[in-house]
Amino acid sequence: MNEELLTVEALRVCYGESEVIGRLSLSARQNEIVALMGLNGMGKTSLMKALIGLLPARAGSIRLSGRELGGSPPHERVRHGLGYVPQGRMVFPTLSVEENIKTGLGDKERRVPEHLYRFFPVLKEMRRRRAGNLSGGQQQQLAIARALASRPRVLLLDEPTEGIQPSIIKDLAVQLKQIRDQEGLTILVSEQVLSFALRVADRVLVMARGALVHESPRESLDEAKLGALLSI
Repeated sequence: MNEELLTVEALRVCYGESEVIGRLSLSARQNEIVALMGLNGMGKTSLMKALIGLLPARAGSIRLSGRELGGSPPHERVRHGLGYVPQGRMVFPTLSVEENIKTGLGDKERRVPEHLYRFFPVLKEMRRRRAGNLSGGQQQQLAIARALASRPRVLLLDEPTEGIQPSIIKDLAVQLKQIRDQEGLTILVSEQVLSFALRVADRVLVMARGALVHESPRESLDEAKLGALLSI
């Protein structure tokens, strides 16, 4: 069994005095894709922001390969191996595709690694085009490529299927599994689309009101139970 790469223990996150994540613990192993599911407002995005350092944690631990990241600013977490694709993609619309990807490169790199274009061939075709002129699915591919440019060990994806056509969602699931297999990457993806999670995930977690309420490996997952949890 692969070792645990990302470990979160007793994480507590608040907006002011309002607790949005309460003593949450989870882990993700090397080369594993974990889908974090739940309805809107259940804390998935807050968790992602806390993991990358955009939201401060009131308590708890976030470790990557045993290294404590809690309290570190986002750029330090990226340097130590976390990659982050925010909800809504947040590409730079007036920059070209290539310029967007370059914003994710390390200090000593100047060229876009060719393997990123192998994962997303359409980005190479459109590398001179402004990111704001891409479709939603193409922008999502661009946001993932930008995050991969920093050569992360763990990729955090927040609602990647939001606003994307069903046919593109299927392609995205295939691409993420290829990235996992070829890059040896761990992926934690927050998601509401059950069909996507079932295609891509090795393990599924369900979040409700800032806590984990269900966990199951893909091979023994009860789809009816999961669907019921996601309809409450």
